[in-house]
Amino acid sequence: MIKNFILWFVVGMVIISLFQNLSSRNINMNDIDYSTFLSEVNHDKVRDAYINGQTIQVIKKDSTQYTTRIPTYDINLLNTLLAKRVKVVGVSPVESNIITSLIISWCPTILLIGVWLFLIKQAQTGGGKGLFSFGKNKARMLDNNEIKTTFLDIAGCNEAKEDVLELVDYLKEPKRFQKLGGKMPKGILMVGPPGTGKTLLAKAIAGEAKVPFFTISGSDFVEMFVGIGASRVRDMFENSRKFAPCIIFIDEIDAVGRKRGTGLGGGHDEREQTLNQILVEMDGFDGNEGVIVIAATNRPDVLDPALLRPGRFDRKVIVSLPDIIGREEILKIHMRKVPLSDDVIPKIIARGTPGFSGADLANLVNESALLAARHNQRTVKMLDFEKSKDKLMMGAERRSMVITPLQKELIAYHEAGHVIIGRLVPDHDPVHKVTIIPRGHALGATLFLPEEDICNVSRQKLEGQISTLYGGRLAEEIIYGSKNVSTGACNDIKTATKLARSMIMQWGFSDKLGPLLYTEEDNEVFLGKSIVQTKNISNETARIIDEEVRLLIQINYQRAKKILNDNIDILHAMKDALIKYETINIVQINNLMSRKFINTPLN
Repeated sequence: MIKNFILWFVVGMVIISLFQNLSSRNINMNDIDYSTFLSEVNHDKVRDAYINGQTIQVIKKDSTQYTTRIPTYDINLLNTLLAKRVKVVGVSPVESNIITSLIISWCPTILLIGVWLFLIKQAQTGGGKGLFSFGKNKARMLDNNEIKTTFLDIAGCNEAKEDVLELVDYLKEPKRFQKLGGKMPKGILMVGPPGTGKTLLAKAIAGEAKVPFFTISGSDFVEMFVGIGASRVRDMFENSRKFAPCIIFIDEIDAVGRKRGTGLGGGHDEREQTLNQILVEMDGFDGNEGVIVIAATNRPDVLDPALLRPGRFDRKVIVSLPDIIGREEILKIHMRKVPLSDDVIPKIIARGTPGFSGADLANLVNESALLAARHNQRTVKMLDFEKSKDKLMMGAERRSMVITPLQKELIAYHEAGHVIIGRLVPDHDPVHKVTIIPRGHALGATLFLPEEDICNVSRQKLEGQISTLYGGRLAEEIIYGSKNVSTGACNDIKTATKLARSMIMQWGFSDKLGPLLYTEEDNEVFLGKSIVQTKNISNETARIIDEEVRLLIQINYQRAKKILNDNIDILHAMKDALIKYETINIVQINNLMSRKFINTPLN
């Protein structure tokens, strides 16, 4: 109430000052100097003169008016006016209001003092969080009626759901746990790749428990001014206690929770002060208050150890990429809102999307629906999902790209080489389809469809992958000669070399070096540590590693070359089929591999 009164008072003073200045300007605009006035009197141009002290309001014979002021006392003025037959009228001076005069004269000073007091008041409100609301927390609160997400909307992370189910029971019935002396964890850290549903899972906990949900990002704490982030943390925890039981969700906590004092230039003062305040606040409230902090990150390796100790983030929930069953369940959830054709089989789509997160699968369903709408279809067909999957994995088709017949033939031989080696080496994923239509940066692509998710990969399977990767380059070499091999195998060589080096240095697949680790798996993100890090291998060991990598690739290279030479007729037939149809599916591939060279169009 007082703030509103002060505000309207200041506005009123400004308006009065403006009117005063405007009225003064209007008067000054009609003023004429005294000498001109006397000249007009002497030339019989003046009819009336209204004298008010030193001011004279003049009305000329042509009815125009103006005002003039007497600079000094003129004893002859009255006689001159009477001699020229000018009507002289004396006007009583208007007494000015003392209060109004004081207000107008003191208005600028009062205005400045009021603004100064207002800023000081704002700066001192709530520990410095009142000044332009810099220190006010940016957490968005969702009421229990606003959250519609439940565990029925989540799939593909059954283990993570089981880990957090007791949180829901605790938020609903805290006394059942407290009577046995149990305390719920103060903090839950959700760890997993991007798009796996960490935020959705946290929201589902609040939706199931019917409690308020505060959500904020780690980057919202850090500002340019030191201390603002710490003030926001204090304000957030203070507000959350008022709505207990509730959940505070901090997304991307690694933005503020990184290790302190790391790197060449030391730490970041604002971020470290914010982190310190989070640590203090999490120690400052009891687990029985009903405030549970849930944080999400995909980089747990960079978090400060003090943040992960018991008493702060007590429990770590792993939200991993979904397996084939989880992907099928996620697809069914997102397909509820989409009219599907009878030929859509979610299980087959799930098989063809290994490594897809929940967000990727949601995007796949959306892209398929958009593609169907673009063609004015009433339902989304399986072909729409296949095209959308290819677009997401390899990029959009570049049919406008001009490719000469010779280049098209080379690409067809290249992709046919991948297919043949992939089909004939042992323990390899089945080929799904192959295309020579340019997509993204690739001029062609061969897609393999794993029958199931694989946790551990055998040495035989890895060597088969290396042979398949070199199948395209070998096909070019066999057909066109070693001097006409293209650069199309650049990415294949890179992947094969990286795979072979991992087999030798990390997985112990070298008889000469044995099962030893010759590289650090952790990717150090802080420059200061990477500079002082010492290498654990000698020059001689590095030389042996290079020899073993070269030998491993050479063995599989020669194996792939022999397979292609033994099946040169299939290579030529598959090239012809690719040139004719551009894309061939598993049925056509099976016919070609069985030497049934019947060109069947792709349905």
